[in-house]
Amino acid sequence: MKDRVTGAVLILAAAAAFSSCSKDVEMDFGMFVKKHVEKVALLEKEGSIAYWKAAVSGVEEDFRRYSDIRLEMERIYSDKVSFELVREARDSGKLKDPLLRRMADILYLKYLGNQADPQLLKKIVGLSAKVENRFNVFRAAVDGKKLTTNEICAVLRESEDGEYRRVVWEASKAVGKEIDDDLLELVRFRNEMAREAGFDNYHSMSLVLGEQDEETLVALFDELDELTAEPFRELKEEIDGGLSKRFGITPGEIRPWHYSDPFFQEAPAGDMAGLARYFRERDIVALAADFYESIGMPVDDVIAGSDLYEKDGKNPHAFCTDIDREGDIRVLCNVKDSVYWMETMLHELGHAVYDKYVQRELPWLLRSYPHLATTEASAMYFGRLAQDPRWIGAALELGADEIGKLAPVLEKSLRARQLIFTRWTQVMFRFERELYLDPDGDLNTIWWDLVERYQLVRRPDGRNEPDWAAKIHIVSSPVYYHNYMLGEMIASQFHHYVVAMIEGGAADGGIYGNLAVGEFFRDTVYRRGNTAPWTEHIEKVTGEPLHVKYFVEQYVGQYVEDGD
Repeated sequence: MKDRVTGAVLILAAAAAFSSCSKDVEMDFGMFVKKHVEKVALLEKEGSIAYWKAAVSGVEEDFRRYSDIRLEMERIYSDKVSFELVREARDSGKLKDPLLRRMADILYLKYLGNQADPQLLKKIVGLSAKVENRFNVFRAAVDGKKLTTNEICAVLRESEDGEYRRVVWEASKAVGKEIDDDLLELVRFRNEMAREAGFDNYHSMSLVLGEQDEETLVALFDELDELTAEPFRELKEEIDGGLSKRFGITPGEIRPWHYSDPFFQEAPAGDMAGLARYFRERDIVALAADFYESIGMPVDDVIAGSDLYEKDGKNPHAFCTDIDREGDIRVLCNVKDSVYWMETMLHELGHAVYDKYVQRELPWLLRSYPHLATTEASAMYFGRLAQDPRWIGAALELGADEIGKLAPVLEKSLRARQLIFTRWTQVMFRFERELYLDPDGDLNTIWWDLVERYQLVRRPDGRNEPDWAAKIHIVSSPVYYHNYMLGEMIASQFHHYVVAMIEGGAADGGIYGNLAVGEFFRDTVYRRGNTAPWTEHIEKVTGEPLHVKYFVEQYVGQYVEDGD
């Protein structure tokens, strides 16, 4: 009882601190922010370095170090007195400085998400690190040989042996069975934390903390479903027709392992076969660096601190991290000379330039992107260039005739890729909602029901395994995947703006070497940092609110407004 009384007194005292005039409120809150940043900036840097070491090494001790730092950070944001102080300042109406108001909003949401029992937070952080480490060091085993992610994808792109493809596909899913019990326990812990903060579940809480409205988001995904269902069905019939001929089976016999990647989230390998030869034996990293240099956003410093090639124990995927918000930005990749890794390198560096060119004079709390979707939009805009004939022609110094031959093939391929990915994001978004609504439900069945509905991929006969748990984002980036789709939409809005405003309306204008494009992103999109909510930010930099229409017009067909 004594602790509760003392806590209540402290909270009242904190609230009273913001009951005076506006000038005093701003001064007091500014001092709070200064002291807060002195603690968390150093911890964030130490945590980022620890995670980087863990991702590169796969060593369990490195993950434990990262877990310890994360827990220390969570303790800061679980402090109830500080939370009440921030809430009082935010709700006082006396913060006249727009940057202080924005920092109050950011801190409020950060504290809100951590108002849970410290012991529960400790369990979440520790179990999360444990599960992620097991996922990162897992390697699929086939006939006694361990396969990397690159090797698995190579089999699914190239092998003509249907039975071997099945074995490899199943081996790639085996990680799900290894971690699903712990992952479900983690989901329950996250839900418990969300309920302590006043939310129904962790999924709902995550959207609110990301300044997203769940009802609006569901309506957006429903609209995308409606607009893409028929074009995708037609594309899928074409793809399955090609697979039937390739493997000598009927369309009804096609199963998940007949597609070009483990989740059917990418276009068929055959569509890119002609393009693959252009990147074979090319220096993928140098090609990406040369491009960013050509638009006035050099990345040599990023590359110098990055880890870009395969090694044992290393995270098999790719990511970009801003270590300190002071310029130490790093990319982790596992580069091969392929179209996939060309796109991935452009993509990850698209994150890096966002981090690099945020205005350093901004307060530390605002020295980042306003939302995950906005940095994904930057990465996707530049990643798409790996299939842009104009960009390929400039980057690889191809002649006009060669580019002319590539253009229709790439246009078709990129449209297919976007349709496929849009349907895949439907699965991820809706599955995670179900996962956090009821982690004790029949998730294996729910997963395959969604895959069959949105991707039109038939489930393996008689299979009842946690294949959903083999997707790394469900493990390490919960309630994140829908931001990829939002990023694609924003990227298309950027594309529309660039073509109309920067290229002077000339749809065949080039991006490579176009300093005006670099200037737009560097000085208009990135420089603002997190000074406004993400939806407001998009409207400011493109001149209109985020809309699905530019994505639809670019990859699906003519967009018709309701009622037209």
